[in-house]
Amino acid sequence: MGKKKEKPINLNELEEEEKMKYEIAEELGLLDRVLAQGWKSLTSKETGRIGGLVTKRRREQEDRTAQPEKKYRKQEEERQNFDKTTHF
Repeated sequence: MGKKKEKPINLNELEEEEKMKYEIAEELGLLDRVLAQGWKSLTSKETGRIGGLVTKRRREQEDRTAQPEKKYRKQEEERQNFDKTTHF
């Protein structure tokens, strides 16, 4: 069985989620090992930590983009409730 050829990684041409993985690996001090030996060189604890932080950041990004919509819906509900309770 032949050994898999590993191509060099260009950090500028990665998709957003992949970039995030590499950024988190760098923050955790693991990027050098990942670049030299690949993701397989990490322990399950290290990869789990990276995956958990990716999930956390993705949720934070989704919350930030959904905030204006949530705020609008809440204002609309408050207006409707006010209209229902105000009878002149």
